[in-house]
Amino acid sequence: MSDDLALVDTNVLVYSVFPESDHYEASRTLLDGAQAGQTLLCLAPQVLIEFYAVVTNPNRVAQPRRPEEAIEVIEKFLSMRGATLLPVPPDVVSRWLALARKYPVAGSATFDVQLVATMLGNGVRKIFTFDRDHFDRFDEVEAIIP
Repeated sequence: MSDDLALVDTNVLVYSVFPESDHYEASRTLLDGAQAGQTLLCLAPQVLIEFYAVVTNPNRVAQPRRPEEAIEVIEKFLSMRGATLLPVPPDVVSRWLALARKYPVAGSATFDVQLVATMLGNGVRKIFTFDRDHFDRFDEVEAIIP
């Protein structure tokens, strides 16, 4: 993969659909760049599924989206000219295990380990996220706030 390619974390996608969010403008700017083909981004299946789970959950967001709306938004993300959908690497579990041994985690942080395993299995070393502290522990990747 290209050194310029970066994964988009779930929170960036979520903020991009809620104009009242403090991170809305930065998220939209990043995704609009990908829509125009000026920015190269990648998406992981896990991120898209997490996006759906968050935006349709009234316990997570003030104005949840209907399932059909969430699906339409995911389809728009997938159609961005500068976006690539990463495959789940066949060795994602062994990569996850190695990372979990190197960076012991528990609870929901295990999903960040899986995301890093997916990134590394696809040669991606950068991630756009507003939760930079979730990824700073990993020497293998660079977390970038949009």
